[in-house]
Amino acid sequence: MSRRVRVRFAPSPTGPLHMGGIRTALYNYLLAKQQGGDFILRIEDTDQNRFVPGAEQYIINTLKWCGIEPNEGVGFGDGKHAPYRQSERKHLYKEYADRLLASDHAYYAFDSKEELDVMKKNLEAQGVPNPSYNAVTRQYMKNSITLPKDELERRLNAGEPYVIRFKMPRNEAVKFHDEIREWVEFNTAQLDDKVLFKSDGMPTYHLANVVDDYLMEITHVIRGEEWLSSAPLHVLLYRALGIEDVMPKFAHLSLILKPDGKGKLSKRDGDRLGFPSFALNWTDPESKELSVGYKERGFFPEAFINFLSLLGWNPGGDKELMTKDELIQLFSLEKVHKAGARFDFEKAKWFNQHYLMAKSNEELAADIKDQVIAKGYTYDAAYVAEACRLLKERAVFVNDLLEMGYYFFEDIKAYDSETIRKKYSKENRSKFDNIIAAINSVSEFKVLNLEEAAKTAAAANGMKAGDFLQLFRVALAGVSQGPPVYELMSVLGKEKTALRLKKSFDYFDTV
Repeated sequence: MSRRVRVRFAPSPTGPLHMGGIRTALYNYLLAKQQGGDFILRIEDTDQNRFVPGAEQYIINTLKWCGIEPNEGVGFGDGKHAPYRQSERKHLYKEYADRLLASDHAYYAFDSKEELDVMKKNLEAQGVPNPSYNAVTRQYMKNSITLPKDELERRLNAGEPYVIRFKMPRNEAVKFHDEIREWVEFNTAQLDDKVLFKSDGMPTYHLANVVDDYLMEITHVIRGEEWLSSAPLHVLLYRALGIEDVMPKFAHLSLILKPDGKGKLSKRDGDRLGFPSFALNWTDPESKELSVGYKERGFFPEAFINFLSLLGWNPGGDKELMTKDELIQLFSLEKVHKAGARFDFEKAKWFNQHYLMAKSNEELAADIKDQVIAKGYTYDAAYVAEACRLLKERAVFVNDLLEMGYYFFEDIKAYDSETIRKKYSKENRSKFDNIIAAINSVSEFKVLNLEEAAKTAAAANGMKAGDFLQLFRVALAGVSQGPPVYELMSVLGKEKTALRLKKSFDYFDTV
């Protein structure tokens, strides 16, 4: 009998959600939507020492902005498996730890930190690489394997601190199928006896992860490759608990690499090379350092998600621009790449530019409404939409529109002096004034009317379009490259065009 597909994104609230984490959430979301299943947000906060205030809400806000919202979980509504914070599920885990103890798959360990340090130092002195608490060293430590039964009971009855460790088989092959990497095999001789239950009464990631995936009926575990080394322990836990028949399918995603392809992409790489590492702005609660997000940088969530989806997956063919519905339709774990994906910020910008161009002028006007008002400009939706129409071909980010096109709303801040020196001379001022007069005489300020009037006046004064158009653009916008001049005049309107041309040419006389 086939099971309903259920996947989870299970971050820890230890800081802002990095791009790699968002991609993990995205792939979980795409699979769930494609299969008509469920996508869950679970917060794995068993390590309270690493908890960062605001991180949980940041994760929720990030998923909402990206448009990859879970249908149940923290911040998105309860389902039948609530609660979804592991700290609120604390009462569930001891039962499973006790089951492992009863079946001799786990044991109590009473070793102090000092005793563990001594053990590791002794092994290092003997030349043992990567000393750990394992099938060999546990025979010499203070645990329920080595202690007499009465001594064990005395310690437990006295309430002495202990942890519960998994009893790793000494020399067995653990083989499992990964949906991306196919068959993966580990030998338990290379694995240590991980702590499953801590002395503070909280489970570690490993036990809580397996128990929650079981209780929440998770069918697929899609996570980063850094968890691949933990997978054999998780497989063994499913077996030891007698629930291997409902063990989820595993899929371990490759890394997102630095732009040069050398190593995992980190926040420091983004800071160093000038691109965001997070979807939204994040202010570190301790240092107060602000990290700018993709949203605030001017990215559209659809462009960000489209770009991110192809960092490690491709449906085949050359098509790159895909809507979320198309991504859902085409996604498959079989086509996720085994090799790491190199991050390319220029490619991210390319995606955003295409999405910007595809937006209607009215949508773009709405997108920058708050920015227009924040700068103290009057917001006229129709006027702003027309300005966006002329600006969007040169824009990459939505923020560029107002930054590049400020001259639609206020006086010119600076002129392209090189073009002025190249195209203008006081001796020809009267000729330019004649063209300006012809433009000012146009009653219906439309593009064709303006073009006809200007060209006629220019010809009468022995000038061609190349003699005045670029200079007029500088006069109207301050820049030599920009919107078509007659389009610019039409949008600015007759009064503003006349005033700006007069003021600008008076300034040109001084250059």
